[in-house]
Amino acid sequence: MKNTIKNSRLIKLALSMAGKIQLAKVNKASKNCRKVSMQTLRQILNYAKDTEFGKAHNFSQILSTKTDDELVSLYQKNVPPQDYEDLRPYIERHKNGEANILFPGKPKMYATTSGTTKEPKWIPITNEYYENVYNKMSKIWLYTFLMHRPKCFYGQTISIVGKAIEGHAPDGTVYGSVSGVTRRDIPAFVRPIHSAPDAVFAIADYTARYYTIMRIGIEQHITIIVTANPSTIVEMQNNVNQFFDDYVTDIENGTLNSKLNIDPEIRKTIEATLKPNPKRAAELRALKAEHKIILPKHYWPDFQILTTWKCGNTKVYMEKFSNSFPENTLYQEFSYFASECRAGLVLNGKNDTVLFPHYHYFEFISAEDLEKKNPEFLQLHELEKGKQYSVYVTTWSGLYRYPMNDLIEVTGFYNSIPTIQFIQKINGIISMTGEKLHERQFIEAVHQTEHETKIKLQFYVGFADVENSVYHFYYEFKDCNLPEEQVEFFNKTVDEKLKEINIEYAAKRDSFRIKTPEAHRLQKESFETYKERCILGGARDGQFKLNLLMQDEKRHKMFKELVTE
Repeated sequence: MKNTIKNSRLIKLALSMAGKIQLAKVNKASKNCRKVSMQTLRQILNYAKDTEFGKAHNFSQILSTKTDDELVSLYQKNVPPQDYEDLRPYIERHKNGEANILFPGKPKMYATTSGTTKEPKWIPITNEYYENVYNKMSKIWLYTFLMHRPKCFYGQTISIVGKAIEGHAPDGTVYGSVSGVTRRDIPAFVRPIHSAPDAVFAIADYTARYYTIMRIGIEQHITIIVTANPSTIVEMQNNVNQFFDDYVTDIENGTLNSKLNIDPEIRKTIEATLKPNPKRAAELRALKAEHKIILPKHYWPDFQILTTWKCGNTKVYMEKFSNSFPENTLYQEFSYFASECRAGLVLNGKNDTVLFPHYHYFEFISAEDLEKKNPEFLQLHELEKGKQYSVYVTTWSGLYRYPMNDLIEVTGFYNSIPTIQFIQKINGIISMTGEKLHERQFIEAVHQTEHETKIKLQFYVGFADVENSVYHFYYEFKDCNLPEEQVEFFNKTVDEKLKEINIEYAAKRDSFRIKTPEAHRLQKESFETYKERCILGGARDGQFKLNLLMQDEKRHKMFKELVTE
């Protein structure tokens, strides 16, 4: 323990020095976010003015403007919003070896993520973006941990990331997980905080990967968990419930379960880090004898911080483990973060992301204007507390006026910079016949129904069947033997709540333009099964997202297969 505390103090000192320097820059930018935003836009345009995209869109002419208002006006005139499909031809040229297309030179790597078509999005990450945004923001991020929980590095960290390198573009440039690369490239002095070797995240088999993460983690003194998706925490705990005795045996003998489906070379790398630990095995056996259900607060009593997404529909998953960790645990929002853009960080230890105008140029459309043909684009300094907006970003990685397709709400201000919370994806709004049913309205209706009927769910999801003008609602009930009439009563109540919440939905239902929603009972652990199938099919765990209200026949078909007989 003395060595742990000594190492923690060294890490704390180094992170404090680096973090304070970068935080000071945030504070400086926050004094006048309008001025800083304009500086950032000019810097990005100047950086890319001699590229194919920059020449085609008159970046040099835009830069010749004298005032900020002229700069923004000419930028918007010359560069219409660019979604991924607009940028795909430029990115394909980079992938095939061409330089100076969207940005100077070629990218450091690509982050792959799902797109609107069957083809994935290849998001370029330039060296400039990686070094000047990702690396510097990571220093602030880790420093915020220390700000709120000074002893957080007295133990080790479970950090769930994707595989750093998953493959190569035609020209040889790597593609993979930015979080994996960031973890791989952390400074040597920070590396000891990670509980598991990088090889763990190359395990292909879903169950084997989580078994290995938790077999290693449960042996150690874990004080921090970092994972974007809170459903991952549910998966980790399910793995503990299923394999606890196997963990203990492995820990006692310094082994890794031979039945697990792990590539021999990966297994060899991981097993080289393991040693017999009969003392810890005995402690875990004693915990099992004492507690009916073993929870993180039992095997990690000094746990400090869990940072994960808490906003939007992820609240549904947070509820599943709200009492599983020690009382002192800080549940910190992961921040507004996507493959395309690490837009800012939570600095207050709660849920509010401070946007970083010195790293990105932001534009916004008010939620009220989303359906307008020519909506007004607002600047960062024009946002108002309590209002919701759609976000557009311009970055150092070749995204210009790029729609994030996210709805955010302004929660307050960090000096002059608006603080935000993610509300939902823009495509979380379904409108079969003008009802404009929001995902968050569906979530609210289900929660109200649970409260009113006293019938509890493990999971739920809804799909719009446009062809038949009906919603299909899928429920996994905590009581697997719930009578069918209770299922129908629950569904009828959800329908009534939706009518109360959304007047357009009520009008369409009352006029029979939308039929009575159909209820379907899901199998036990339906979400976990669905997620496992997605990951086995190629989805990356760190990026795994599921809207709870969708118009998506591919996903709908998968849930149809999970309905009970």
